[in-house]
Amino acid sequence: MIGSIAAELLLVRKRASTWILLGVWVVMAAFFAYILPYVTYRNDTGTPERFRDPLTDLLPRSLVVTALGGFPFFGGVIVLILGVLTLGSEYGWGTLKTVFTQRPGRLQVFAAKLVAVGVALVVFVLAVFAVGALASVVIALLEDAAIAWPGTWLTVRAVGAAWLILAVWTAFGVLLAVLSRGTSLAIGIGILYGLAIEGLISAFLDQVSLLRPLIEGLLRANAYSLVAPLGAAEDAAGNGPGAFSGPYVGGGQALLVLVAYLGGFLALAAIVLRRRDVA
Repeated sequence: MIGSIAAELLLVRKRASTWILLGVWVVMAAFFAYILPYVTYRNDTGTPERFRDPLTDLLPRSLVVTALGGFPFFGGVIVLILGVLTLGSEYGWGTLKTVFTQRPGRLQVFAAKLVAVGVALVVFVLAVFAVGALASVVIALLEDAAIAWPGTWLTVRAVGAAWLILAVWTAFGVLLAVLSRGTSLAIGIGILYGLAIEGLISAFLDQVSLLRPLIEGLLRANAYSLVAPLGAAEDAAGNGPGAFSGPYVGGGQALLVLVAYLGGFLALAAIVLRRRDVA
């Protein structure tokens, strides 16, 4: 098992798509969380009030709040693609059947892939926090502001919440890849769901009071609710594809729902992978 995990880790590290997705994610996080707000602040051309706050969200003490903001939606959609490529690409290359016949059982191979991707997600999380820390320090030095960091426990909770959110979206991508036996359809369905379906369902159900509790079971609602106690959901409302204005659920409920999503996606993917022909 350890050998299988090591092999999968090496494969994930060498896969160009992993580094491309990581690069896109880090650039997006840095640009929308720090560069764009800081440029807007410096120009101060009558943009929305949340961008004209005197550097509060751009300083090191707000690292947790600012860095977490993109994880519930934008980061999730990016790692969904990573999850699809983890298994879907091997369907396309026709290598999965060979892997299953020459290596340990299907579930052991599947578990090794999941562990490898889980380790990769740690890099996706820490990279954003590292870039955010660097950007916030640079801004603090440019503005001659004090450099103070958030508490250790708060940061640890934020990193854990970010990893869990990405893990759920990745598991969703893995499930779509197994069900579709490929990448194109799985990525298309995943992005459509992330960009349109959840937003439309939330907007529609929010207009019907009796159906509003259904929103509380959606992936995005629970992801935002998980980071809300850490202060990272205050700017979630807006007009973009990641906009979310509630309803929020309790942090404990959000944690349980996301863990249930993670277990459910992976269990269903494992069952289908084990019982169905991979050809």
